[in-house]
Amino acid sequence: QVQLVESGGGLVQAGDSLRLSCAASGRTVSSYVMGWFRQAPGKEREFVAGITGNGRSTYYADSVKGRFTMSRDNAKNTVYLQMNSLKPEDTAVYYCAQDKLPYRGVTTDQISYDHWGQGTQVTVSS
Repeated sequence: QVQLVESGGGLVQAGDSLRLSCAASGRTVSSYVMGWFRQAPGKEREFVAGITGNGRSTYYADSVKGRFTMSRDNAKNTVYLQMNSLKPEDTAVYYCAQDKLPYRGVTTDQISYDHWGQGTQVTVSS
């Protein structure tokens, strides 16, 4: 059974940085796209970033492009989201997710992901 556990969230000020981690167990991540999503209060969950299984390709939402960087360490079965120049509008619960099928490209469609972590809260004060 696949388990994804996020960590690294917290309360920071605008302009600060945070690094989120997502540790996977139960299924090797190296063959699967991994994604980060977020859900702000009163809003729908949205795609933030995704990375292919081999780590060669990444894709970002326009709202975070240039500020966030997603990476992975397949030896550790872990993916990361480095978040720089944080803004109050980045405040949300952040979730990592794993694609249903291996060897695919990054998709922003949540229905394509079948395993989700419990989420980690990121709060950015102004």
